[in-house]
Amino acid sequence: MGCFECCIKCLGGVPYASLVATILCFSGVALFCGCGHVALTGTVAILETHFSKVTSDHAMLTDIIQLMQYVIYGIASFFFLYGIILLAEGFYTTSAVKELHSEFKTTICGRCISGMFVFLTYILGIAWLGVFGFSAVPVFLFYNMWSTCATIKSPMANLTDIDSICVDVRQYGIIPWNATPGKACGSTLGDICNTSEFYLSYHLYIVACAGAGATVIALLIYMMATTYNFAVLKFKSREDCCTKF
Repeated sequence: MGCFECCIKCLGGVPYASLVATILCFSGVALFCGCGHVALTGTVAILETHFSKVTSDHAMLTDIIQLMQYVIYGIASFFFLYGIILLAEGFYTTSAVKELHSEFKTTICGRCISGMFVFLTYILGIAWLGVFGFSAVPVFLFYNMWSTCATIKSPMANLTDIDSICVDVRQYGIIPWNATPGKACGSTLGDICNTSEFYLSYHLYIVACAGAGATVIALLIYMMATTYNFAVLKFKSREDCCTKF
């Protein structure tokens, strides 16, 4: 066998679907974790500076945000390892399905491992759908504040009293009702929207939400690839059993 035929045979064993899913998964998780971590820090700074100046009023929220940041570290580490394992499993199953190497034979243990990855990837896909929906919540909250600021600044609004336009974050349950001041109105609200913390956090939340969506797509590709490979391996194992008799 020549060098060209050997290269073609090796390229035939590359699990392109798993490779694309791994790149997309790494990119999505990196965007979600990195941008989400920084955006959460900026959110705490905005709340402490403009909406809840008494530390005890937002102490629980601060603890929850710190916990979420630690969870983000765990998510990043887990998906880095899980993506590598799924890619390796993709190389194995693709070679076994295409029968590129005689030493790659399907076994009961191998099929059980493939089935376990199928089940686990389905569970993670459903979980990340929830994460994607949850990551859209801060985008919605920041968009409401941004659109209110845009209304104040718009020359077409023809407002006589801009101080009557307010954003009260207490109504979202972020901070308790006894937090002071709890809301921002008029020019104060406009100044908040002009701060670098608000601008950066808003756009980072958007990128984090997009990263969560990319991770969902990556897990969907993983599900299709692992399910197909598992089905083919199971079918081939039945063929092997039939040919023995």
